[in-house]
Amino acid sequence: MGGQPAVAVIGAGAAGLATLKALADAGVPAVCFEAADTVGGLWVYGATGSPAYRTLHLNTSRGRTEFADHPMPAHWPDYPDHTRVAGWLGDYADRFGLRETIRLRHTVDRVARAGDRWTVHATGPDGPVEVTVAAVVVANGHNRVPKPPADVPGECAAEQLHSHAYRGPEQLTGRRVLVVGGGNSAMDIAVDSSYAASRTLLSLRRGVWVVPKYLLGRPSDTLNGALARRLPWRLRQRVSQRMLTTTVGAPTRYGLPAPAHGFLQDHPTLSDGLLTRLTHGEIEARTGIARFDGHRVTFTDGRTDEVDLVLWCTGYRVELPFLDPRLLGGDPETLPLYRHVFHPDLPGLTFVGLMQSTGAAFPLVEAQARLVAAHLAGRYALPDPAAQHADIRAELRAATARWGQRRPAMRVDFDAYLAQLGRELTGGTRRAARGRGVNFPAVSS
Repeated sequence: MGGQPAVAVIGAGAAGLATLKALADAGVPAVCFEAADTVGGLWVYGATGSPAYRTLHLNTSRGRTEFADHPMPAHWPDYPDHTRVAGWLGDYADRFGLRETIRLRHTVDRVARAGDRWTVHATGPDGPVEVTVAAVVVANGHNRVPKPPADVPGECAAEQLHSHAYRGPEQLTGRRVLVVGGGNSAMDIAVDSSYAASRTLLSLRRGVWVVPKYLLGRPSDTLNGALARRLPWRLRQRVSQRMLTTTVGAPTRYGLPAPAHGFLQDHPTLSDGLLTRLTHGEIEARTGIARFDGHRVTFTDGRTDEVDLVLWCTGYRVELPFLDPRLLGGDPETLPLYRHVFHPDLPGLTFVGLMQSTGAAFPLVEAQARLVAAHLAGRYALPDPAAQHADIRAELRAATARWGQRRPAMRVDFDAYLAQLGRELTGGTRRAARGRGVNFPAVSS
């Protein structure tokens, strides 16, 4: 390639770094554009676009989160904080010489087809930059653009923040705080608030399964991982749910609404502190919000409370503003991708990290990146487009049956998907060796 990059990677968080490492291993020259002034993505507290807050820790255990190529230090706690994780990602970039391929403070604003190639336009501190490459890897994450809350009747006079703007308990000190949401950030912030605020309410429209970070003396995700290697998910669901209700009790025991779905049919919510603070009365559970009247909020069960601050933990939406919506065919959250990686109709357009896992993300983006690198190096062949589309439809049907309409196109079961990617790499390598399937013109140096 004459020293020119063959691939453009968008984003230098965990997904982008894993992609750069896999491409380097495969001998594929790449350039990476990162909008922030450092690598590490959302784990870098205070970085451009990062939602990290001061009390943020992993909610999946160290052994189930680390890269296979770059284990976390064995002396670390099971659930390290964001400072350790961000430093570890920086060490990963240094260890494998990735920084020289990364252009920091460069925001990609346009990606377009140029015949059988791709043009990537970015704006950096010294002006615009444009490269033409054989392939693009979108690895910019999907936890950067806050999803606004649903419309609630009435007028709210309390201060309102999305969790993306939350940085630490000092923002909550002495206030009457209403935390809205049932995800991991909501639970973390509610626990923080219970120590800093004068009063903390937690509003959930629907029930969630709250899993302590330790069960039976072990990190809880290691137990589910052991079951995943032996049982189909339906049976694993029954075993895990029985274990959870036996050791912790049903969510209703803590004043939380009963989940309408079974365990393992939504993103797990992990918290050690939440249940304890609920039983101590330091967090008060509430149902969904019916309306606001100034500082007064009325909930769907008829209860009312006065609040000073509403913290909306309503998640994030996927936005890919640099891609023409006509290429995407609609909402990025419903983008049909083969194995959640390859666009079946646009050769050279791939995605790493555009999925929502029941467990950690890092091992999955590492496996996705290896698949992308093998394809771009000509060592892995895809099935033909018709077979890809058929597989995508089948997976969507299965995901919808399991997760309903909660982002089914993005959902993956951590253990099952990791095993599937391993099988896919093996099968695609065989296809390439036999001259079958859809191979990519090798772009290795």
